[in-house]
Parts: sequence; C-alpha cells; structure tokens
Amino acid sequence: MKLDKLIGDRFKERPSDCQIDSHALMVRGGYIKYVANGIFSSYPPLKRITRKIEQIIREEMDAIDGQEVQFPVVMPASLWSESGRYESIGSELLRFTDRNKQPMVLGMTHEEAAVQLVREYANSYTKYPFMIYQIQTKFRDEARPRGGLIRVREFTMKDAYSFHTSQEDLEEYYKRAHKAYENVYRRCGAPGVISVKSDSGMMGGSVSHEFMLLTPVGEDSIAICKHCGFTSNVEAAKSIIENVCDAESAPLTEVHTPDCHTIEEVCNFLNSPAEKSLKAVIYQKIPDDEFVVLFIRGDLDVNETKLTNYLGCDIRPAVIDEECGLVAGFIGPVELKVNAPHVVLFDESLKNTNNLVCGANKADFHRTGLDISRDCGEVEFHDFAKIKDGGICPECGEHSITISRGIEVGNIFQLGTKYSKSMGMTYLDADGKEQIPIMGCYGIGVGRLAASVAEASHDEYGPIWPMAIAPWQVHLCAVRADDERVKAAADKLYDDLQSAGVEVIYDDRNVRAGVMFSDADLIGVPLRVVISPRNLDEGIYELSSRDKTLSEKLAPENAVSRLKELIAEMTAK
Repeated sequence: MKLDKLIGDRFKERPSDCQIDSHALMVRGGYIKYVANGIFSSYPPLKRITRKIEQIIREEMDAIDGQEVQFPVVMPASLWSESGRYESIGSELLRFTDRNKQPMVLGMTHEEAAVQLVREYANSYTKYPFMIYQIQTKFRDEARPRGGLIRVREFTMKDAYSFHTSQEDLEEYYKRAHKAYENVYRRCGAPGVISVKSDSGMMGGSVSHEFMLLTPVGEDSIAICKHCGFTSNVEAAKSIIENVCDAESAPLTEVHTPDCHTIEEVCNFLNSPAEKSLKAVIYQKIPDDEFVVLFIRGDLDVNETKLTNYLGCDIRPAVIDEECGLVAGFIGPVELKVNAPHVVLFDESLKNTNNLVCGANKADFHRTGLDISRDCGEVEFHDFAKIKDGGICPECGEHSITISRGIEVGNIFQLGTKYSKSMGMTYLDADGKEQIPIMGCYGIGVGRLAASVAEASHDEYGPIWPMAIAPWQVHLCAVRADDERVKAAADKLYDDLQSAGVEVIYDDRNVRAGVMFSDADLIGVPLRVVISPRNLDEGIYELSSRDKTLSEKLAPENAVSRLKELIAEMTAK
C-alpha cells in the first residue's frame, strides 16, 4: 500500500471534543470518521486492525469447538417477547415498526436469536454440548456515548452461545472459554487484561466475569486485593464493614442543625466523624414510583446495581416534595413518615452501631445517640454499599482492597435456563424425559478492544500497535524520493517485501522528513525503515521500532530477511 493513496487525513492538532487519548489519536491518525453520536465509519487502517482481531477471535473460538453462524441484525419483537426482554429492557433497545406494521427491534445482543436458531435442531441429548458464535454489527441506543470507540451505539461484536445438558458441563466449558479469552487478549497485545467477577445485569444468570484492561481513563471501577488476588467489578463486590459498638448508648437527643443538609455539613457542625452518622438516600421505582428509603452509614456510597438487583426493577433518584412527607436533608429512621407507598431498607454497614447522628424528620433538626437495635426495633440488613478503597477483602478478610479503573473488553456469563426455558427450548434425555438446556454466553467488542489497545499502548505522537494486530508490519519511508537513488532503492525494497509476504505501507511522497515521520507515528506500525541519501552514502538503511526499543543499521542485502525475522519475534512476543 502506498501512503499517498491511503484514504483518510492525518493532522497534528488534538480535536477539542476528544476526551481520551485513544479517541484523539484515532481521529488524528485517520482511523475513524464521526457519523452521528456514538456512530463511526472506519478508515482502512482501523479496518485492517479489526480484521486481524476478528481472525484471532475466530481461531480461539474454533479451538474450543465453536461453530460460526450469523444472526439477523433486525428481529421481530415477538422473538424478544418470548424471553420477556421486549418489555423489561429500557430505551437501549431500539424498537421500530416496519412497513407491514410489524413491531421490530435492532439487535443489541442475540440470545433470543441463538435459541430460535437451534431449538428445533437440538431436540436430543445426543446433540449436546455445542457452541455457536458470530461476529456482527449490533446497535445499543447508549444514553451517553463517549471515548470514541470505547462506548458507542453501533459496534461490531463477537457473541457466542453454548448449550449444555448439565451445570457441570457448562462450568467445564466456561473454564475453556475463560482460557480462550485470555489467549485472545494475549495474542492481540493486551496482556494487562484481568478477569473480574461482575454483575450479570440484564443478561441474567448467576455467574459472570468481565475482562478489564486497567487504565486510569476506564469507565468501570474494579476492586483488587493485592493480598490474595481477588478481583471484582465494584458493582458486584460485597462490602464488608466491621463496626465496634461504643460501651454505652447515649440517649436519643434532638439537636438544632440550621442549614445543615449534607453529611459533611452535619458532621462538621456537630464535630462528629462521618462513620458515626447515618444518611438516607431516596429513590423511586421506575415502574410504579414507589419510594425507596435506604439508610446507610454516612461515609459510604450506595451501589445502585445491588439495590436494583434486590428490588428487581430499575430505580431513579426520588422527587421529594411537600406532599410525600419527607424532609430532604433531615430524613432519619425514627418517626419516619412517608405519605406515599414506600419501602424502607437498611445497609449492612449499620449493623452493630450506636451513638449515630441521623435526621430528625423535620427541617433544621437532627438526632444524636441513635442506637439501631434500640431505636428502630428489628430490622433486616442487606448489602447495598459500594466497596471502598482500603476496605475488607471478601475473600481473605484483609484490609487490602484497592480501587482501580478499567475498560471492559469482554464478558462471559453462565446464563442457566433464563432464555431456553422462557422460549420453550427442550430436549429428550437418555431416559426419554423432557429437559431444558443450560446456556452460557460469551462476548467481545472488536472495535472497543482495538481502541483499548491504543489507550494502553501509545505515546504523545500516536498509537504503538502490537505486531499481531498492526495495520501493517513495516512502514517504509523514502526520504527525498525525488533523488533517483533513493526512489530506486525504496521501490526495490517495497517490491521485495511484498513478494516475501510482508505487509508494508510505503511513503514515497515528496514531503519534508518531519511530516513523513509524524504520519508514521500516527499510523503506529511496529517497524520502520528509512531510506535517505545519507543512508545510501553509508551503504545502509535505518531500521527502528515504533516503541523506540530497537534502532539499528540494516544492510540492504539482508533487509528482507532481517525484517521477517523481527516480525516473527515480535508476533510471538
């Protein structure tokens, strides 16, 4: 490929609307073109990268007995109604009506289509186990697209679905899939990806893992124990709080706290630590607007995913007005009055506590000396809090939790019978009895993985692509291509490399060396060969690596063999 024919422009200035480096570099380097919010077109360099990622994924899925299929992008709403998700999923699912007045959906995931494809075929235990997968375009009407390809609405994804006759068989296959995912990330040049326990969310199922690429710009928070190796998405990690009761409980006393609405303001006013306070966080259920009054220790935050899972429905911050009876900023569990349907919940962080500060349920007043067991009667405690930095590890019990940021680059779920049961998929076992198959689900976002690799491996000048997924393997620069010797030598090397099967991008434009090298940095090819008048005077070519770890003089007669040797080494690495 000659650079002067490569579609897409490259430029030095960072776009003002790009929040993270990978987004900025992909725009500057001619990888993506904005079409609409969360929707991009791919220029040739990115298409070449994603094609290589897809091939690696195919090889690893085939190695665990996967069979590639293709599902439709557009599906009838009736298919999603079978599983119940047409009604349960919110506006992320794009719904529309076709010209025949039939309700349709644009696929954001394909569990329903997978079951529909095989439920007649897999009617006997002799057909199991099996796994089907596809690599295809999906659409999720994401509310807040960000970060270029990190969070988009339209995306290419590999999604796989396995079917089993026992939980034991699913668990064994789940391990194989987990290993295959590790292989994918290693081969794509993202060895820093870690597996973390996660919340299954709308996918359902009891066991799930996310694969996270650790980076400060990640949108997910990950709890990591340096002591035992425990990892979990903060949304799924259990929060363990150890409280020690004061020897004596003070009497419950009402105190005047004018203009103190927040925990910080109240604690500063009363000269009391936040961990000796109770705060109320108020939500409303989205289906019926029922109020949810959640009490939690004042220094902790609510994990809304845990709360949503407990309630079995979506929630939103409550609208508190005079009619509901709640007094915003002064809500407490004693003499609580709510003039509307409501539920009251207590977080486990309030177990074994006394002498707490809490709201008095009237404006400008709080109470001190709250003893939960004495003043609130018998209450049930549940885990609704976010695990915090320095918190207790759920595995080893040490105060060793650190919170890191990461980008989710894949996920796997043990779905159980959520979809096969609701959609009427059955098979006859060895005894002729009807059974419901058990499913697993395994996804990788292709474009997100490419962007995540760029986020993890770049410098101020551009991406540093790993050899295995780089758009080209060698970038050939003919500095002073108007010099006949340079042009002849560069043309010959270009032809020789192509004949040897090396992927090469060739820059023979008549531009300044600085422009040429700046473009080369933005394209990020692992190996660069420079041919210039000065080099030819010395009888050598200049060879360097994009990551600056290699720089050597290359004998022209050995150029092809040396480059092929390095390509093999860097691919293996």
